[in-house]
Amino acid sequence: MGLGIFLIACFLTLLLLRVPVAAALGASAVLVIALGGLGLQVVSFNFQAGIAKFPLLAIPFFILAGAVMDRAGIAERIVRLLLAVVGRWRAGAAVATVLAGMFWGAVSGSGPATVAALGGILIPMMVRQGYAPGFAAGLVAASAELSIIIPPSIALIVYATLASTSVAQQFWAGILPGLLMGGLLGLAAVLVVRARGWGEAVELEVPRFRLLLEALPGLLTPGIILGGIYGGIFTPTEAAAVGVFWGLFVGFFVYRTLHLGHLLPLLVEAGVSSAVVMAIVAWAGIFAWAADTVGLVGRVSQTLLEWARDPLGLMLFLNILWLVLGTLLDAVSIYYLTLPILLPVMAHMGWDPVWMGIVMTINMAIGQITPPVAVNLFVSARISGLPIEKIWREIWPFVLASVVGLLFLAYWPFLRRALWGG
Repeated sequence: MGLGIFLIACFLTLLLLRVPVAAALGASAVLVIALGGLGLQVVSFNFQAGIAKFPLLAIPFFILAGAVMDRAGIAERIVRLLLAVVGRWRAGAAVATVLAGMFWGAVSGSGPATVAALGGILIPMMVRQGYAPGFAAGLVAASAELSIIIPPSIALIVYATLASTSVAQQFWAGILPGLLMGGLLGLAAVLVVRARGWGEAVELEVPRFRLLLEALPGLLTPGIILGGIYGGIFTPTEAAAVGVFWGLFVGFFVYRTLHLGHLLPLLVEAGVSSAVVMAIVAWAGIFAWAADTVGLVGRVSQTLLEWARDPLGLMLFLNILWLVLGTLLDAVSIYYLTLPILLPVMAHMGWDPVWMGIVMTINMAIGQITPPVAVNLFVSARISGLPIEKIWREIWPFVLASVVGLLFLAYWPFLRRALWGG
């Protein structure tokens, strides 16, 4: 157990020294393996085994699909269509932003990628409507948190791989929670806009039907990906590859916004982003193996099982833990750090691992917009050119709305049993 405490202490120390998460996980794990005489030869084997999993192959394909569709101009056409639908309301630009975040979440599966794709379009649009720049940047970042809840989510792919659940089932379970969270974010945005007297109706310069035709190839994307998965036509990994080819087809032959010179930069962009995720996956897997081998996982699991007589309190503790971790780390790292400990607890409590995956992921989504790390806010600050402090001041209504949604979804099974006994 002494090595387990040293493992955690080493990891936290490296984080405080601002060492990248993947490096902190790997360095602390390798050090403990060496000190404990566990055999350094296991590092290379576990590194390869951690990423050589067929479901994880979907991650680089979904990242590439999002990059291709962004470069193809799909995002801009979707935003114009959404403005045509809701722009006649004073808060229409805010509602269109949330809807755009929900849609792009069904394309990219990544919060920062969604901010990067939509921020340059939506933030100036809202500022022109009279919204405060910090609010506009914060709303884009908050809407992008839906990307790891609404399928196809990269975070849910990793969770399903670790928890041995079906990726398709995990995707299916994320749809209604994603819509609920989006509705709460939209409500919060409308209330703030009305309270501050911002916004004005957007006058259409192009007929709605024409905008619909322009956006239709992009609108078909989630249907092709998710419809193919749920229809049993292809696996989630194959669906990711189909998404890439559909984006290329739209960009080359429909919109004609892509040419051969774009392919290499797109592959490089997707390769770098995929490498970051997969490096965390590989080193986090070694960290989890080390924690299990030195007895840390079993000891903490046993402690949690002793608290299992109070399921409501245990659920509250877990949500607080995930929320705090979500403000400091990415979702993939948190899954690897906590799931080996929590899976036995879930089984003992009789909690559905698919449902728990959604609850965990919502916590991670809230962490993407909650300081101090708040990766979505930093991407939004970079795109908007605003100091991060201006966005921090405007993000709290959306954090509160997200927490309300989290509490409802986390405690819904308990409420259902109390009200209906089922």
